[in-house]
Amino acid sequence: MPGLQLLGLIAQFAPVAPESPNAEGIRDSWLFVSIFVFAIFVLVEGLLIAFIWKYRRQKRDRFEPGAEIHGATNLELAWTAGPVVVLFLIAAFVFIELPGIKDIPEAAAGEEELEISVVGRQFYWQYEYPNGVIAIDTMRAPAGVPVRLEVTAPDGDVIHSWWIPALGGKIDAIPGVTNETWFQARTEGTYTGQCAELCGVEHAQMTAQVEVLSPEAFEAWLDDRLAEQEAGSGELGQETWEGVCAKCHGLNGEGGIGPRVAGSPTLTDVEAVGNLVRNGRRTMPAVGAGWSDTQIEMLADYLTENSLSGN
Repeated sequence: MPGLQLLGLIAQFAPVAPESPNAEGIRDSWLFVSIFVFAIFVLVEGLLIAFIWKYRRQKRDRFEPGAEIHGATNLELAWTAGPVVVLFLIAAFVFIELPGIKDIPEAAAGEEELEISVVGRQFYWQYEYPNGVIAIDTMRAPAGVPVRLEVTAPDGDVIHSWWIPALGGKIDAIPGVTNETWFQARTEGTYTGQCAELCGVEHAQMTAQVEVLSPEAFEAWLDDRLAEQEAGSGELGQETWEGVCAKCHGLNGEGGIGPRVAGSPTLTDVEAVGNLVRNGRRTMPAVGAGWSDTQIEMLADYLTENSLSGN
């Protein structure tokens, strides 16, 4: 049992199982470097213990000097050349792996890559698809298709960092700057992550997940979602409340980091809701700056339907 616990502890320091080629490149680089780190640690600590034992004082008087040790040219050359070789091997391996981590692969014949805009804001992620579909915190993507992510944050916000460990490395969402990353999920499933940049008091609530669907299921979801948003129905209102507002005001509007809003007359007025989220108020940032009228209307409808507005 102690052995299993030790293995479990060691496993916590290893990257999660990769589900995208770029994530696999990151994991392979980590393993390659870790082998050298472990080997050097064992070598240095082993020699340290051996020398301490070999050259211990034994019966020599406390103040009697030990035997003189003269230089060893071969050994000195070895410990000078060895680190150079190790660093060269690590650098060569990383530079070989780097294009596969950074460069977006071409889609298979007959397929196109998918582009998704990722906007980091205090304290949520908003995803925008090429056809105008919007989602909060949960991204949907097709399996086996290269997905290019354009990651940014609006002016006036703070720096965030989008990271789904199983699908690749971290990428910063910097106000006014667009960075790019990608993934190509191999299998269907849900992969979780977290904003990896301390971004404020509710940073811990800024989680993210990618739900990978079959290409057919993804296309069906995207079409259905577009039809819902054009009709002003569907889940976007609930996603917006739970992913944006409730993180500060509580799931039922009971208050938390932000004040209690349940029953507020402001929530009964679509125009007032739009003005509040687009412009902010007092210490509340403009969490909805740039939101479409449709998104605000769907949020207001959700608030009314679920009695948060007091109706």
